[in-house]
Amino acid sequence: MITLKEVKSKKELKAFVKFPFKLYKDSKYWVPPIISQEIKTFNKKENPVFNNAEARLFLAFKNNEIVGRIAAIVNWLEIKEQNQKKMRFGWFDFIDDLEVSKALLDEVEKIGKEYRLEYTEGPVGFSNLDKVGVVTEGYDSIAPMVTWYNNEYYIKHYEAANYKVEKSYSESRFPFKNVKPEFFKKAQELIKRRYQLTPLKLTKTEEVMPYADKMFDLFNESYASLSSFVAINDIQKEYFKKKFISFINPEYIKFIVDKDDNMIGFAIVMPSFAEALQKAKGKLFPFGFKHILKAKKNSKDVIFYLIGIHPEYQNKGVHAVIFNEYYETFKAKGIETCFRTPELEDNEAIHKIWKHFDPEVYRRRKTFRKDLA
Repeated sequence: MITLKEVKSKKELKAFVKFPFKLYKDSKYWVPPIISQEIKTFNKKENPVFNNAEARLFLAFKNNEIVGRIAAIVNWLEIKEQNQKKMRFGWFDFIDDLEVSKALLDEVEKIGKEYRLEYTEGPVGFSNLDKVGVVTEGYDSIAPMVTWYNNEYYIKHYEAANYKVEKSYSESRFPFKNVKPEFFKKAQELIKRRYQLTPLKLTKTEEVMPYADKMFDLFNESYASLSSFVAINDIQKEYFKKKFISFINPEYIKFIVDKDDNMIGFAIVMPSFAEALQKAKGKLFPFGFKHILKAKKNSKDVIFYLIGIHPEYQNKGVHAVIFNEYYETFKAKGIETCFRTPELEDNEAIHKIWKHFDPEVYRRRKTFRKDLA
């Protein structure tokens, strides 16, 4: 018999966060989060997303043992401002037992009906900067820190619960040697002159901060046309600056500004922390922090996390300026492999940007949906 328990205490929250550590203890490809940071994600005093969203966390038990978990999420900005009556769910992990996954999904659907929402979708997080999607292809590659990983049996559980594919994503990689500067070297010089653009040279985190708000504003503008996009508000900007910016090498953040210092393009690349996080085993101390700092300084793999161009400058070659800046940085650091985070497969504009690098799709993932009517 499967029983569900809603997470209420600190002890239960820690058990919720640590469940995948047991589920994937023998996996070579799962990357553990930092336990303390994951706990803060669900702290209403720490995470400003709770100003406009709510989450209820559930654990599934069988024979007094935890066998599954799920987060039922309501994003009120999405519901009220976009009229997307969606019941979100994420952090969905379970043993290979259809009764377990069904019990957890039934609870999400029940909550969605109580709020008179129209459908459920997951796995997703609170916002567009959270992890997304269940892996459907490419189980034999280590997962970046910015994505979820799952066992292959997950898919049959969605299908058994009558969930249908909602969105499809792909993750790509290419060796740095595939980057041919002749594709953008001359073009970027012409584009800089034509539009009076300047790439900023950043070497310190404190040099990044004065431009961080402009970057998030541009993120909102450049991604607004994507399906179910929810803009980042001012309070969330402060949270993301505190949480992420110090993690990223300043030279891996590229800003392009016009003659009036208006930001018209940006990109964020992160060193790969996957193997460092596996060594850390969920803890920063005593040695986890050391592994992460080493990866930040020495990793030969990088992940393109975000790239955005102002709508007025899209299709004008501004990405050539960004690529030229990264080419010089990566060449100096001896970067070997470039990875891209999950990108919507119907986002043709972003795929065109990368076509000259001959990228290889190595993983696909999807979100699943079920109508509640």
